[in-house]
Amino acid sequence: MDAKKKRPRMICIFLKIFLFLESTRSQSFIGINYGEVADNLPPLSSTVKLLQSTTITKLRLYSVNPDILRSLAHTGISVIITASNAEIPSFADEPSFSSSWIAANVLPFYPATAISTISVGNEVFLSKDSNLITKLLPAMENLEKALIDHSLQTQIRVSTVHPMSVLIQSDPPSSGKFDPATVDSLKPIVAFLQRTSGSFMVNPYPYFAYQSDPSPETLAFCLFQPNKGRVDRGTKLVYKNMFDAQVDAVKWALKGIGFGNVEIVVAETGWPYRGDSEEVGANLVNAKTYNGNLIAHLRSMVGTPVMPGKSLVTYLFAMYDEDLKPGPLSEKSFGIYKTDLTPIFDIGLDKTSTQGPPESPPPPPQTTITKPAPALPRQPATDDCRRPTSSCYYPNTVASHAISVVNFFHSLRSVVLGLAVFLI
Repeated sequence: MDAKKKRPRMICIFLKIFLFLESTRSQSFIGINYGEVADNLPPLSSTVKLLQSTTITKLRLYSVNPDILRSLAHTGISVIITASNAEIPSFADEPSFSSSWIAANVLPFYPATAISTISVGNEVFLSKDSNLITKLLPAMENLEKALIDHSLQTQIRVSTVHPMSVLIQSDPPSSGKFDPATVDSLKPIVAFLQRTSGSFMVNPYPYFAYQSDPSPETLAFCLFQPNKGRVDRGTKLVYKNMFDAQVDAVKWALKGIGFGNVEIVVAETGWPYRGDSEEVGANLVNAKTYNGNLIAHLRSMVGTPVMPGKSLVTYLFAMYDEDLKPGPLSEKSFGIYKTDLTPIFDIGLDKTSTQGPPESPPPPPQTTITKPAPALPRQPATDDCRRPTSSCYYPNTVASHAISVVNFFHSLRSVVLGLAVFLI
């Protein structure tokens, strides 16, 4: 084959490599929550510019704010909007209310603003309000019908967000099971999601798991730091972090009611960077470590032991602190960015960032242990890159290993472009 015949093939190969490198600049599976329980939020235009400077491609709102939706027009950022819990009875009892709601809160903005999902309420099962829970499915069905009236049912999905407490059991993950007190109401909702190609949205928080068991071993497990791993007695699968364990427990619970094929979306997860004196583990180091290692874990595309080879759509909590929230200090302190638009801690979200999160420090010693370590048996880590004798041992964190690979590809980017131009 002469040089002229080889050239088109080589150009094609280099262009494919280039497209792969470009794909590492943003990830369609990384989103963030935008809460509004605050009196010091920056201008919306500034927030949109900040989002566009990052690899974040999705935003979840806890309401329907017309100003926010307008500001996101033509940005390509997909948006989850939320109908309030208080509106659920009206959706359920009055089909016309759903039609009017879609006309007021969707049609003026879509498709310029990429509304992807309508969340009907937020953590409704946490309310323990039987009337509200009973009306949740009819509310979702009526909103779906209103979308069908406008031929939007395949562009915009209807779902609702659940707390992890809908599971009565999650340890080990293969024992994941929905609470019998709620499963009769939950099962038809999941059936609706399967029928409409919706996602089961859930809020896993390893931070709260650590609060219930503040041992050094559990902290390392929750922060994606090196640890011995925990073996699921039912499947013999080895878990290296709490996030995967929680998500897989949800997957097993869905399988248990016959809907294992319904997609899971992580609607919230995060770690507070400060808290009251009794809130063990709520500090800047842990918040940076959890969020940074989570991002690296998602970017690695490793997946979970039960769902390998893919990353779940995951919404970080949260964009900014919400200073007007009630409750402990931690509730006000989940923000990743300050209101002056600078990061509270750098977790490598900036598109121009070539440096991933620094190596996680070892978990600090804990003096207060209220419970014994979880009963899951542990076994030695089997990853060769975790062994000090291995050539790939350094840097020894999930974040650093994943970021090192991405950075390597980015370092080739200019070379690939140069070679492609030369060949042309």
